Amino acid sequence: MISKKKKTAMHVGTILITLMIVFPFIWMILLSFKTNSEIMTAPLALPSSLNFENYKNAFKVLNYVQLYGNTFFVCIISIVIELTITFLSSFVLARMEFSGRIKSLLYGFLILGLSISPFILLFPVYKINVFFKLSGKLGLIFPYVATSISFNTLLLVGYLKTLPAEIDEAAVMDGCSVWQLMLKVILPMTKPVIATVVIFNVLYIWNEYPFASVMLRDAADYTLSMGASFFKGTYTVDYGGIIASSIMIIIPELIFYGLFQKNIVEGMTAGAVKG
Repeated sequence: MISKKKKTAMHVGTILITLMIVFPFIWMILLSFKTNSEIMTAPLALPSSLNFENYKNAFKVLNYVQLYGNTFFVCIISIVIELTITFLSSFVLARMEFSGRIKSLLYGFLILGLSISPFILLFPVYKINVFFKLSGKLGLIFPYVATSISFNTLLLVGYLKTLPAEIDEAAVMDGCSVWQLMLKVILPMTKPVIATVVIFNVLYIWNEYPFASVMLRDAADYTLSMGASFFKGTYTVDYGGIIASSIMIIIPELIFYGLFQKNIVEGMTAGAVKG
């Protein structure tokens, strides 16, 4: 039984942590209603008025339909490819038997990518894209797929190992082939962790900037994360435009995360039971 004082302290701590997390977003919203001079001279002060000029300017400068379209295209294609690759490889690692230490070596090799920052690979990946003549959105999709395999494998293998082996045995005795076992028996059971993988990868691609800034040369291929770069000139920076455009990018992401946060918790806890 938790005492009243401890419960009060927990509530106060929760409120303080929540305020610390929410404050930067509220501050950003307040800054979006200020002029550039107000942002530079009094960043912590309240805006003198609800000035929507920054938002009007953002809509004039940015083609949001194109930016959203490019981002959705890259998200969908990347996630379809990486889920196909990682589900098949994770099924093999979690449900099939190998002689010797081949399985542990393969799993270790795939997980090793978690220890390497993807940003260290910017130049090597760029050179690979140049070698294979990959440019535009395709030059962005394959790096996203490659850098997501380790994380996806960690979640999928952990979840697949929690499923009873008797499921495989019963399916094989009923005449299922390996492909039928994967697609008709195991795949429907992995919906929670697949939802988690999709959500995390969508959020990553939505926010990712370093790869996009290096791989995308044509403005027609720009994703949402590149939108803020339109407000940065050679000698001047439109801070109000950057903040307003950032809010326009963040709000759909917050809605998406809020709608599917339950799936994130379910998938993470389910995949963390057994490794």
